[in-house]
Amino acid sequence: MAKDLLLEIGVEEIPSAYMTEALANLKENAVLKLSQARLNYQSINCFGTARRLALIVNGLDEGQSDAVIENRGPKKSVAFDAEGNASKAGLGFARGQGVEFKELEIREHAGLEYMYAVKKEKGAPTEEVLPEILKEIIQSLSFPRSMRWGIYQFRFARPIRWLTVVYEDQLVELKIENVVSGMYTMGHRFLSSGRLEIKNLADYREKLQENYVVLNQLERKDMISRQIKAVAATGGGEAMENDALLNEVTYLVEYPTAFHGHFDPDYLEVPPEVLTTSMIEHQRYFPIFNKEGKLLPGFIGISNGTADNIDTVRAGNERVLKARLEDALFFWREDLKKDWDQIAGQLDAVLFHERLGTVGEKVIRLQKNAVSIAGQIGGIDIAAVERAAFLCKTDLLSSMVYEFPELQGIMGRYYALEAGETPAVSDAIYEHYLPRFAGDELPTSLVGIALSLAEKIDHLTGFFALDIKPSGSQDPYALRRQAMGIATIMLDKQPDIDLEKTIGDAYDNLTGVELVHSRDEVIGEVLDFIRQRLRGILTERGYSYDVIDAVFALQGIDIADIEMRVKAVTEFKNLPGAEDFMVVYNRAHNLSKSWESDEINKDLLQEDTEIELLQAVEKVSPLVKDSIKQFDYTEALMQIIDLRPHVDAFFDQVMVMSPDPEIKALRLGLLKKIADLCKLIADFSKIV
Repeated sequence: MAKDLLLEIGVEEIPSAYMTEALANLKENAVLKLSQARLNYQSINCFGTARRLALIVNGLDEGQSDAVIENRGPKKSVAFDAEGNASKAGLGFARGQGVEFKELEIREHAGLEYMYAVKKEKGAPTEEVLPEILKEIIQSLSFPRSMRWGIYQFRFARPIRWLTVVYEDQLVELKIENVVSGMYTMGHRFLSSGRLEIKNLADYREKLQENYVVLNQLERKDMISRQIKAVAATGGGEAMENDALLNEVTYLVEYPTAFHGHFDPDYLEVPPEVLTTSMIEHQRYFPIFNKEGKLLPGFIGISNGTADNIDTVRAGNERVLKARLEDALFFWREDLKKDWDQIAGQLDAVLFHERLGTVGEKVIRLQKNAVSIAGQIGGIDIAAVERAAFLCKTDLLSSMVYEFPELQGIMGRYYALEAGETPAVSDAIYEHYLPRFAGDELPTSLVGIALSLAEKIDHLTGFFALDIKPSGSQDPYALRRQAMGIATIMLDKQPDIDLEKTIGDAYDNLTGVELVHSRDEVIGEVLDFIRQRLRGILTERGYSYDVIDAVFALQGIDIADIEMRVKAVTEFKNLPGAEDFMVVYNRAHNLSKSWESDEINKDLLQEDTEIELLQAVEKVSPLVKDSIKQFDYTEALMQIIDLRPHVDAFFDQVMVMSPDPEIKALRLGLLKKIADLCKLIADFSKIV
């Protein structure tokens, strides 16, 4: 009869950031270990709060499945001697397998006969094997950081305080260091007291519910979400939708109760990003907005308990938030008194990197790089570019950014506006950090695009010139993120710049820096690094690897042009004419791929089909090239399809590999010309 298994690992509070991965890891380990132990079950589920990880296995068999174990031994010729008797090797194999030599079987494998020991192993009762299995499951759990406790060597996310291990209605004895399993659990830390003795899984669920623990994390998340919406609605607003914060709060509480807190409207003088950052990052509150999207002087907090003392909880949280907002208001007012031109001069005292100089020196490079990029794009106010570059790092010396580092750029824009700078300058100060992560917004203004590219290219070029590059998972200077930002901007905003020239200019601006690599080496490595990130972006956007490889095989293509080619080839693969195109390309490429020249001596043309093919190629070639100039790659591909009947006739009536070397060269050159024409769009030899 199938029975239910409960394993609960009671712990000190595990960081909420660990929980999602920990529960997934617990389930994976359980599935693996039970499978290896030949224990069948109906379902496995894992639940958790900050104080507990629970594994529930429904319908676990009472015993292991029987197994037939087959072990291959020596070859038959080795297992028997010349007289046909068992050899030492044969006897040794049988002895090692715990069977008589005569019980061994002879079977064929890979054309040879081998000795096999075939043994039937009867499954053991589940109660006998569970302790070791569960111990392995617990020991194999991994966390970003683990710790030991007391004098013990076992490591876990936080110290284990209790173990609940129940198989149907029986205790499974298990010991991890000083913790011995029992048939009890613990309720809410503050709303229950002492051990809660349990009889089985159903009793366990009932006892937790009675003692204010909502075990199922999805149920808790749904409760919190519904409560937030309801509380926000009573205050005439809408709570910020923040799934990351919702997930975090879900693992901070065992019995959630939402409450509406308030703060003095005078604090709304401070930019809303400061207020929401203080609420979210420091207090785990949900900000409230009106229907027009304006921040209201209130928040929604989640209490870990019932609503009995919610007024006291609310008052305490309001006091804590008031202190933080008072600091923010003070920082804001003090920063507004500063002369930002004077502050910019103080950046020479702030070290950017010991080998790349100060932030002030970086700003000078940014001004030069941004002006160079702006000149390539055209139509940009150069004075705005220089001014934005000059001011873009000044907020690093503001009191607000010192307190809230994640607001750099955001505060810079506010301070610039308050100081009377133009929107073009202030917006670019914010946008030069964009994108900050995958999926983040991109700079929208031309000044912002120029400054953002200048910032990221200077960053990459400087570190690559010093031979400081990402290694494995190590990327302390966020070089992958910078390259990802460049690639995304080039793809989606398509600024008309020469990336190779721009990297070279950035290298030239690294004056006074002892560089390790030459200009050409750095340009090549940085370009390749950006292209690698571009591959990842295109893959995430759903393009197949073979099409990406086909386009990337071409040299000297602008990044902005790459996705247009990838998109065109992807769509073309599904068109009716794609098969005809691939016939043209493959027949031409397969014979001419080792041929270097597409030179054709027209005086040697003999056959009508080769003459007609050449004429067709000469007619199609300028049309293809013109379509490529217009970035109409689909039309270029469609033009090449028209060569299909001429290519078929050519191969039907002409022997390409003629014994006459001049005729052979003529025909291979003609095929080379066709293959090269196709490769103006992509290398179709890589298309699957």
